[in-house]
Amino acid sequence: MPSITGPRPNFSPKLTPMKRNYDRIAGLAAKATGDRATRMRLLVDTLWDELSTAGVSWVGFYLDQPGAPDDQRMILGPSRNTPACSPIGLFGVCGQSLTSRSVRIVRDVAELGDNYIACDPRDRSEIVLPLFEESIEKNPHAPCWGVLDVDSWEVGAFDEQDAEGLSRALTAAGFHTTAPACA
Repeated sequence: MPSITGPRPNFSPKLTPMKRNYDRIAGLAAKATGDRATRMRLLVDTLWDELSTAGVSWVGFYLDQPGAPDDQRMILGPSRNTPACSPIGLFGVCGQSLTSRSVRIVRDVAELGDNYIACDPRDRSEIVLPLFEESIEKNPHAPCWGVLDVDSWEVGAFDEQDAEGLSRALTAAGFHTTAPACA
């Protein structure tokens, strides 16, 4: 095993794939009703309840504030577990997902160097999905209003199956995201 230096002393390589039941999560997410904020809270709670025992250390939404300076553009929305940073601006993986309008999967955040915002120094991998005002299949220029961010203390915790599963859960809860073509 290679030695890791730097601020991440709790290196824990992923040895086996995590079992995540996204069909169950999408079924539960489909029960979310109400306004956007209520559905975000219900989805975050569902994702946390279902994924916190499957390698997920944090889940939450970051919301775009288009009129704010770039370093304050993204603020924390509903989330589960601590810690969390806010505002995070357009920096890091969340900002990249928002501005590129694409799913971002980071196998090992240590490889990002200064391009990574370390809210929890134990986090090792991350997946971020952008959220749109309407279906981008119907309107490719639909505004992106935020992102769903999911973190893990495990290296390589997320892959395209997670992107697809999280996309299904978001859609079931009434949110619009991009097809999980990952960047």
